[in-house]
Amino acid sequence: MKAIIGRKVGMSQIFDADGKVIPVTVIEAGPCVVVQKKTQEKDGYTAVQLGFEDVPERKLSKPEIGHLSKAGVSPKRVLREFAIEGELSVGDIVRADAFKEGDHVDVTGISKGHGYAGVIKRHGNHSLKASHGTGPVARHQGSLGSGTDPSRIFKGTKGAGHMGVEQVTIMNLDVVKVDPELNMIAVRGAIPGPKGGLVTIRTTKKTIIVKKGDAGSSVNPQKASARVNPQKASARR
Repeated sequence: MKAIIGRKVGMSQIFDADGKVIPVTVIEAGPCVVVQKKTQEKDGYTAVQLGFEDVPERKLSKPEIGHLSKAGVSPKRVLREFAIEGELSVGDIVRADAFKEGDHVDVTGISKGHGYAGVIKRHGNHSLKASHGTGPVARHQGSLGSGTDPSRIFKGTKGAGHMGVEQVTIMNLDVVKVDPELNMIAVRGAIPGPKGGLVTIRTTKKTIIVKKGDAGSSVNPQKASARVNPQKASARR
């Protein structure tokens, strides 16, 4: 497993060898330094703690400064732990070139905040008719249940409330391009969070299924013969 911490730069597009447009999100990934290494014998599990972005020492608490000083690492703004099993040691640097084109990754970030939102925007509920008899409540929630029994609203009922600012993971994105000089990684598609938002990239937990044959082609001889069958009306045209 590979992992790294970064910040979302924004979206762009890349043209592949066939001239097709690939929408990508550019991430400034690393460099990250290994701050701590957890072992099965000492901690009961195997993991690596990475530090990202230098920060003035005055902005950290004394326990945080002591933790970083013990590892011989300069003050870091962000610390994240990943279940990495490898030859990494305390003080090693993890850069963007840890990933390569074609890798499948999971990207985790904090989604954009939308403030206090109603049920239509937050959950996609339907609005009432806007023609006649609805009154000024076309976008309201409406009735949620009987009054006598159970005389309450069940927990988990969809309603208005704070929208966004939640941890979201987009799984199985593929790495389109890696620029080690600029510490940039371009992944296909969109990822959660605003520009400048903190994200983590790690090897995907999904099972990658390798497709056999070209897209749109069939290896079934019966289907192949059906396409050229002169008895079919579509073939006689």
